Amino acid sequence: MLRIYSFVLMRNSPELSRDLGASHAAAIVVGTIIGSGIFLVPAEMTQAVGSAKLVFLAWIVGGLLSFFGALTYAELGAMRPQAGGEYVYVRDAYGPLPAFLYAWTWFVIAKPASIASVTTGIVRVLGTFPALAFFSTAIVHSRITYGQFVAIAATIFISFLNYIGIKKAGNFQLFFTVLKIAIVLGIVAVGFSYSHGAWSNFSSTYIGAKGGLAWFMAALVAALWAYDGWNDLNMVAGEIQKPERSIPFALVAGVATVGILYMLMNGAVQYAMPASAIAASARPASDTTGLVFGSVGAAVVSAAMALSMLVTLNGTTMSGARVPFAVARDGYFFSALAKVHPRFHTPSTAIVVQAILAIVLLLVGGNFRQLFTLAIFAEWLFYMIAASTIFVFRRRKSEATPAYRIWGYPVLPAFFVLASALLLYWTFTDNLLNSAVGLLVVLAGVPIFYVFAQRRLV
Repeated sequence: MLRIYSFVLMRNSPELSRDLGASHAAAIVVGTIIGSGIFLVPAEMTQAVGSAKLVFLAWIVGGLLSFFGALTYAELGAMRPQAGGEYVYVRDAYGPLPAFLYAWTWFVIAKPASIASVTTGIVRVLGTFPALAFFSTAIVHSRITYGQFVAIAATIFISFLNYIGIKKAGNFQLFFTVLKIAIVLGIVAVGFSYSHGAWSNFSSTYIGAKGGLAWFMAALVAALWAYDGWNDLNMVAGEIQKPERSIPFALVAGVATVGILYMLMNGAVQYAMPASAIAASARPASDTTGLVFGSVGAAVVSAAMALSMLVTLNGTTMSGARVPFAVARDGYFFSALAKVHPRFHTPSTAIVVQAILAIVLLLVGGNFRQLFTLAIFAEWLFYMIAASTIFVFRRRKSEATPAYRIWGYPVLPAFFVLASALLLYWTFTDNLLNSAVGLLVVLAGVPIFYVFAQRRLV
């Protein structure tokens, strides 16, 4: 009787609304991926490999790996266009326990820490302006700095924007993603217009580089970090119009667009500066613009970085809340997280709780970075597991043929899964302590799953 009553309540409760078009979906992909990475990691990559050509190779390999993952997720998204994305694929392929462990890791660590790291990054960039140097100062009679307050305010603002409607958040994402692309292209044009730039810089080297396969892998990880975020679109699949078409289009076109922009940006930086100068630069893109326009140009790039990260924050907030919402709807988490706002048709409670967790990490201060490091191993573990579900679904005769099927099957998805496994192995062995603790955090969800599984049966 209770189950029948619950079913009737669910049918009469408000649902998420499909208000996002194909352009919004593409903006989520592009806008979420392009954050601060492309502005910063060329220096780290050059320090690792020492060669401008090897830096380009790392960008190409990272872009192809991300593109193969996007192609795989395009078929999965077209097949199961539901809120929660990877959670849904793992649940339907391997059962509720692995799916819960994915959701647990994302909800407790990965997404709140990601939001906290992005907002802290925004504050750090803004703090480089002399007028905002006070961000590092503590507010009177408290241990909270003005910078932390600004980071918390940004978290609340973007969470509120997502709370009052997916369409509003989508329009914000679309407008500022277009502006972000224009800014990146502007920086590219400035870099290639530098009068003292030289094509010979592409053959330059940095003699202080570590070198070797291990350090190429480090450069590749830096590139993959800059490409990260393409999977977020699938988490909001339940709110996309014509998802069987829009999701594949947005993933393929979005990741390809980002790859092209990254190659152009890297090319402009390398044209303007030799490898030794890039390796010594804290902000290569900013310094490239500064070579042409001086301090004003560098300040413009800093402002562009802050704007870029704000758009990434919106995409991250939007996607993250859909995972606890989906697992709660299945009865394996607190039922309040499955609530849909009757007016705004958003997972309102999940958005609020996600914001609170991020704010807690912001108040803790620098310690959240360690938590985020713990999640890196778990993130790639679930990327690999989620992508592997395509083989399970293809083998099932009961599965309907999706509107989009990945070309190159099974080679391309198999390559992505294998490459993810190799990256996991390298990450685990390179940082045993953090990877092991990250794995323990994932496994800590097992007893919690069984608590909710027992409640679900009552």
